[in-house]
Amino acid sequence: MARLFGTDGVRGVANEELTPLLAMQLGQAGAYVLTKERDHKPTIMVGCDTRISGDMLANALMAGACSVGANAVYVGVIPTPAIAYLTRKYKVDAGVVISASHNPVEFNGIKFFDGNGYKLPDSLEDEIESLIRSDMKGVKFPTGSSVGKIKYRTDAREEYINHAVQSVPIKLDGMKIVVDCAEGAAFYTSVETLKELGGNIVAIHNNPDGTNINANCGSTHLEELKARVVYEKAALGLAFDGDADRLLAVDENGRVVDGDQIMAIVGNHMKDTGKLKKNMIVVTVMSNLGFSLMAKERGIEIEQTKVGDRYVLERMKEIGANLGGEQSGHIIFLDENTTGDGLLSALHLLQVLVETGKPLSELSSVMNVLPQALVNAKVPNHKKESYMEYPEIAAAIEKLNETFEGEGRVLIRPSGTEPLVRVMIEGKDQTMIQKEAQKLADLIQNIML
Repeated sequence: MARLFGTDGVRGVANEELTPLLAMQLGQAGAYVLTKERDHKPTIMVGCDTRISGDMLANALMAGACSVGANAVYVGVIPTPAIAYLTRKYKVDAGVVISASHNPVEFNGIKFFDGNGYKLPDSLEDEIESLIRSDMKGVKFPTGSSVGKIKYRTDAREEYINHAVQSVPIKLDGMKIVVDCAEGAAFYTSVETLKELGGNIVAIHNNPDGTNINANCGSTHLEELKARVVYEKAALGLAFDGDADRLLAVDENGRVVDGDQIMAIVGNHMKDTGKLKKNMIVVTVMSNLGFSLMAKERGIEIEQTKVGDRYVLERMKEIGANLGGEQSGHIIFLDENTTGDGLLSALHLLQVLVETGKPLSELSSVMNVLPQALVNAKVPNHKKESYMEYPEIAAAIEKLNETFEGEGRVLIRPSGTEPLVRVMIEGKDQTMIQKEAQKLADLIQNIML
């Protein structure tokens, strides 16, 4: 049986794979496992993104938590990093976000944070999963006054905005910024924060209706933002994803500035101002080769992890780094929050623009981005980990590695959250690597379907 938890919590099609029953069970098992050592009645904070299934799953999860004697605080629509921060601020025992991040509306997900605002290690997720599979064996369900209750708060997002403003105090002085909120959790917090700092904000895709989250907008669909930045003659564009834990940017010429480039810009500025701890940045194996070349040239050390911001965070904690992230835009500023935070990433990037007086196009030239081709092969979810067990696929990958050795690299990996095997090739010739990546992805898909 496949593992319930992926690289970013439990995820699936809402009401089909991720059912209210499963949400309730996750509430029961999660509340029990995360609070069983407590000598007080535990409290769990719950928030969600804007998708229509959020309330359904949140209420099911909170019912489960209450059934094992935990209280719940529901803060409604709020970015994922806000839950991480507020879990610590309010000193609750755990936090939960109902979100499927950048995925379409039919999907949803459930991810947990411990009382310190950190995503759970595999061992705790396994314990929660084991309890569900055992039908909550050994767990006592209280009755009477011992069951939990739910409290509703509407002020939490203001607390998060205040934290962001205090963390990166900058004056935008009328800087024109186009902000794509992805019809998601950033629709209020990002716009209000940037306005409070004096920005001239052009907000797009900030009218969520429960069904339009990530629909041709946000950090996975940048076409409209690129065109709008040029049309508005804006200084830059900012694109969030559905739960606002990632950020991508667009420079004044309409060119994309990805997570690697943002980390390069901000990391070098932090190094120059003595704020980059150990002169080190933690990235994943998916980071562009150009990032490593930039770091070597600039005297910055690089640590690489497997894909997933949780693994970046684990390594950052181990070595005492305060900056790390992914090319996809999950960037962690560990001095200020314990997870990827799109709003903090935006403010740090804007801080560099303000303090240097340089346009984003000039700042992003700090690294030379090598061409990459990324093609997804759709495969059954239960097979995605076993692609190397197919001799024809293994042989094709080996041949590609030989082809690109010394001139680039080939990286194949199963998605942690979707039924996909991702094929990434990096090299000098975009046309060639795109052709080879597509060919390999087609082979994987045809053989494994």
